[in-house]
Amino acid sequence: MQFTELPLHKSILKSLSEARFQRPTLVQQKTIPLVLAKKNVIVAAQTGTGKTAAFALPIINLLFNKQDAEKGAKTIKALVVTPTRELAIQIEENFTLFSKYTNLRTTAVFGGVSLEPQKEKLAKGIDILVATPGRLLDLQLQGHLDLSHLEIFVLDEADLMLDMGFINDVKKIEKLCPRKKQTLLFSATIPEKIDDLAKSVIKNAIKVEINPEETTAKNIGQLLYYLPKKNKTDLCLHLLRNTINGKIIIFRRTKFGVDKLEQTLLKNGYKATSIHGDKTQSIRNKAIEDFKTKKASILIATDVAARGIDITNVDAIINFDIPNIPETYVHRIGRTGRAGKSGIAFSFCSPDENSYIKTIESLIEKPIKVIEDHPYPIHKPKHKKKQTNTISKHKKSRKSTASKKNKKRWY
Repeated sequence: MQFTELPLHKSILKSLSEARFQRPTLVQQKTIPLVLAKKNVIVAAQTGTGKTAAFALPIINLLFNKQDAEKGAKTIKALVVTPTRELAIQIEENFTLFSKYTNLRTTAVFGGVSLEPQKEKLAKGIDILVATPGRLLDLQLQGHLDLSHLEIFVLDEADLMLDMGFINDVKKIEKLCPRKKQTLLFSATIPEKIDDLAKSVIKNAIKVEINPEETTAKNIGQLLYYLPKKNKTDLCLHLLRNTINGKIIIFRRTKFGVDKLEQTLLKNGYKATSIHGDKTQSIRNKAIEDFKTKKASILIATDVAARGIDITNVDAIINFDIPNIPETYVHRIGRTGRAGKSGIAFSFCSPDENSYIKTIESLIEKPIKVIEDHPYPIHKPKHKKKQTNTISKHKKSRKSTASKKNKKRWY
């Protein structure tokens, strides 16, 4: 299927063509027609499946005829609420790219930066607002934004909002919006609390589910290395020297682990950078920019920091620590092999993580190929000498019953 087969305006198709987007992904094929038909939609699909364009393109199309308001008279007609600043910036970039040949104006508001420039942009009037929950509520309390004209409300990465403790803020934001509106909810997974949220804020929604096995792209090679925990850094360096080239993202479970590995790689002469929740917004932005522009070839990240960030042309993923949530594995490896390109994912499993591999394999419905030929295999203990049996095979003792009776006891 081509984008030209979808009922999108010519100006949107022109911007897609210039950006070399030709074929919609599965989630885009299923979602765009529903959004254009003004349906409420709940989409469950992994990161890296093209969810942003799945709502951005039809929203631009729906607002196309309302773009020419008098200067300063523009009102917020679409709101996208997303959990992290990086995601907000990225979604704004997508809207700006796809609405290049329209007069629609998009802006993003998020914490960690000055309020003043954001207030100025809102005062000029905008059509589409992308926001993180905390900053949105701050600006609303101060009277800098009005959601009374809102037509489309999007909740992006809803399960991450839940993980980050934003669900109550999301409910407050939804109450600020008009009752009559189109609502779209996007989430990688639909746990019970997200299902409850969906029921409370979305009426008569159509569900679109993209199965993980469909998105664990067939063009991603998956390799598994079993090794002792203490040798993970050694194996990482070994593979970087001999096997893995290009742009690489390495995932670690903890912030401390990210920092420690970054220092090791820098000492070994690799151009590495990192992102995690304790780093300031400007440092995180610079790290992503350096990785995108190839100033750094290795990005080390925690899952929450890397969630939803759209980095194209990643050649390989290293799961330095195996995630304990199987869906996280699918998110991670989905960073490579995007847009039909091939990619490869290396996973390092120490004995304490063996159970995680089983749950991952049952989710993706196939075994991960195990590489046994590497320098740090787990050595099985050599067979211990069997202890000689000191217990007599004879059930009866050798003494006769008569001698036992005649035995004098001291007690």
